[in-house]
Amino acid sequence: MTRPPPVVVVGDLLTDVLVRADTPRTHASDAPAAVSVHGGGSGGNVAAWLATLGVPVTFVGRVGTDRYGTAAEDGLVAAGVRTELARDPDAPTGACVVLVHADGERDFLVDPGASARLAPADLPVACFAPGRHLHLSGYPVLHAGSRPAAVAAVERARSAGMTVSVDPASAVPLAELGGARFLDLLGPVDLLLPNAEEAAVLTGEAEPAAAGAVLTRHAREVVVTLGPGGALWCEDGSPAVRVPADLVVDSPESTGAGDAFAAGWLHSRLGGAEPPVALRAACALAARVVSRPGARPGRM
Repeated sequence: MTRPPPVVVVGDLLTDVLVRADTPRTHASDAPAAVSVHGGGSGGNVAAWLATLGVPVTFVGRVGTDRYGTAAEDGLVAAGVRTELARDPDAPTGACVVLVHADGERDFLVDPGASARLAPADLPVACFAPGRHLHLSGYPVLHAGSRPAAVAAVERARSAGMTVSVDPASAVPLAELGGARFLDLLGPVDLLLPNAEEAAVLTGEAEPAAAGAVLTRHAREVVVTLGPGGALWCEDGSPAVRVPADLVVDSPESTGAGDAFAAGWLHSRLGGAEPPVALRAACALAARVVSRPGARPGRM
């Protein structure tokens, strides 16, 4: 395996507030819970994991001028990420409250804040150069305010001769935008990284392997994550490859597992590993997230 090329991650950078209830929820009353604060945002998470794996990585995003934006940047820098952050004077740094109920069910309350206002002018020209890889978190595509920046990032990367990967991010807002429109906005890319629900939204195919095969019309490679079921790889004209999860566990601590998977795949595959090897490496990294709180290698 060779050293992966430098990666530019364009996406969301948030503060995650993780709230784990110790007892069943009681309406309009106090309830004991464990509360912790972590670095978050799908794009920020992928960048942090890539840096931990030794990949040269630059994160491009937008935060507020508040102390949360400073803390979010400090968290990435501490992980080894080079940051190119625009500071928004009119919007706060984004935040996500993750409510983990006693039965393991999770609710996400998200205020994207400044990240949903990423602009084409926030994309540093120097980041787009031959020999690099662009990884785009789907959230900038899903928010109308940041959509032009997301499209511009892919176009600039393609013009510079960079390879491009895209994570569709979230099934519900993806369905609201429309799977076909999402794919049309971005055009052909080198890699799509949906989970099973996102793949179904993008294609109308409920079976992951069938959805992956359809998506090879839009991407050279497709990797569909299956949660506790592992992941599968598709390439046009080749048989699908599927591997089991490294750790099969129904855990409330799965927030960010998909982001770690993406980082594990990129590190391995961009370094020259064959698909089965890259899938196993990605599943192993995702298992690290599932085993403890927080979506990052460390706290903010």
